[in-house]
Amino acid sequence: MISEISSIHQPEVQIFSDLTEAQLRQAKDTGGNGIFIAESPKVIRVAMRVGYEPVSLLCERRHIEGDAADIIEACSPDLQVFTGDRKTLASLTGYTLTRGVLCAMKRKPLPPIEEICSKAARLIVIDGVTDTTNIGAIFRSAAALGMDGVVLTSSSCDPLNRRSIRVSMGTVFQVPWTWIDNVAELHRYGFKTAALALRHDSYSIDSPVLKAEPRLALVMGTEGDGLSEDVIFGADYVVKIPMHHEVDSLNVAAATALACWELSVRRHQ
Repeated sequence: MISEISSIHQPEVQIFSDLTEAQLRQAKDTGGNGIFIAESPKVIRVAMRVGYEPVSLLCERRHIEGDAADIIEACSPDLQVFTGDRKTLASLTGYTLTRGVLCAMKRKPLPPIEEICSKAARLIVIDGVTDTTNIGAIFRSAAALGMDGVVLTSSSCDPLNRRSIRVSMGTVFQVPWTWIDNVAELHRYGFKTAALALRHDSYSIDSPVLKAEPRLALVMGTEGDGLSEDVIFGADYVVKIPMHHEVDSLNVAAATALACWELSVRRHQ
């Protein structure tokens, strides 16, 4: 059902303009798990392919028979598709849409941590990372470089934030992930934890000792404050990426990509 936007203030499009990320997560009328906003046809297609259900679509008029045509065709005929020109949609959302399409989608229940761990040999643990761009980039590296899952502590930002989803190119829908209360919980499921931190007694990222571990969780913190002393002290290994030219650290997304590449089980099979 295609509807021309008559006003950027009409209630039906509030989901794309006025609701904060927290309000989207708390939405109760879509099955109880909240909703999120996916941006760009490519990302929306990935989400739909793995079973996420669209709630409504915001689409530039020219994309209804263009980039979004297959998405609209794959949805229920009752799906509300709101449309307008590029300028109107930018006024509504506050930014220019990537490829002219947004989709509000129902969240799905997250898998329990024991389910993710039962099938995994390598995990990325995100602890205290609040930059949405970094979260998206970490997921993209985890997917591309063979990690089996991602777990996040509650001090990290939501992977289904609109910007995280876009930066990840939809890989947040492809890599199993969930929340964890404490990094040490992973020991219960047979994982050794490796905290990425600069310490004099750290193992180098290319250490054969790390590669030999059958189940290893790489714990990444923000590049500003890094991991807490409690997390570092509780880790089985403290790991560093050797640096040169007096550079003391890498951006957490870059460090994660390097760690994934170096310690991926699939790469060494």
